[in-house]
Amino acid sequence: ELLARELNLRDTTSTTLDALIHSFGTAKWFSEFKMMVVGAMETDGDGKKVPAPDSVAFWANQVGVNVAAAEGLRSKLGRVFTRPYVVEEIAGADPLKNVIEALQAGQHVILSFGDYESDLDYLLVSNLLTRKIRDAWEESTNDFRSQGKAEPRPLVIAVEEAHKLLNREMASQTSFSTIAREMRKYYVTLLIIDQRPSQIYDEVMSQLGTRVSGWLGDESDVAAVLSGLAGRDALRGMLARLQPKEEVVLLGWGVPMPILVRSRRYDQIFWDELLPRSGSRNVDQNLKELGF
Repeated sequence: ELLARELNLRDTTSTTLDALIHSFGTAKWFSEFKMMVVGAMETDGDGKKVPAPDSVAFWANQVGVNVAAAEGLRSKLGRVFTRPYVVEEIAGADPLKNVIEALQAGQHVILSFGDYESDLDYLLVSNLLTRKIRDAWEESTNDFRSQGKAEPRPLVIAVEEAHKLLNREMASQTSFSTIAREMRKYYVTLLIIDQRPSQIYDEVMSQLGTRVSGWLGDESDVAAVLSGLAGRDALRGMLARLQPKEEVVLLGWGVPMPILVRSRRYDQIFWDELLPRSGSRNVDQNLKELGF
C-alpha cells in the first residue's frame, strides 16, 4: 500500500495480491511470485503455444485472475525482487525480529543505507521496520494498560538527513507521519535531524512539539522551524542573533520558554573540569555533580 505510488501500482493490485496470499499463504507468496516468469510459453501436444507452468499467466489462469494485471504486477515488483538485500529466508534467521528484540532490550540500533540510496530503498526498508515497531509497541502498550504487564520501554526513532524520507513527495508513502502524530501514546517518539527544515513535509513539522535549532541563513528554513509556534517574531530575532557555531535555541512544548544553549568543546579543559585530577572520585560523585 505505501509503495503504491513509487511502484505505480494499479487498482487491480489488491485483487491480485489477495489471490497470491490465498494460493501460497502470507509467508510464501512473495518468494513464489518472484520465481514466476512473465511471458513464458511452451508448446502443447497439439502444437499450440500455451503458458508454461512456471509463468505468471499459468498461475493467473488457474486462480481466475486477470493475466495482464498479474503480469503487470510481477513486472513492477521486479524492482523489489532484484534488490541485492532481498534474499531468500535463512532458516532460523529473522533480521526484523532481531531488530525489534534489540530495541525492546534497550539496545541502540543504527541503520545505514550505504550504497542503497534510491527512493525505493528508503521506502521499502523504513516501512518494513516502522510497521514492525508500531505493531510491537502498540501490542506492548495495550498489554500494559489492559493486563498489567510490564510497561513498554520508551523508544526514540531518530532520522538523520530527514528530508530524504520526509519531503512532500515521500512523507505520505512512509509511516513516519503516523508515528509523529499518533505514537506518543504508545511510548514512541520521532526525532528528525536536518539542515534544511523547509524541505520537511508540513504535516510532519506540525507534529514536532519540541525543536532545537541552530543558526539558519535561509528565510524558508526559519519559517519552517517557527511554524505553529506562538511569538514567532520574537523567536525569529533569537534565531537571527545566534552564533553560526556552538549556539542553539530550545523551543516548543518541552521547555517553558525558549532557552539559548551554548555548547562546549570537548577538549582537555572540559575533561579536567569534569573529572578533576586531584583526589579520588567515584562514579556516584561524578553523577551527582552532573545532576543525576
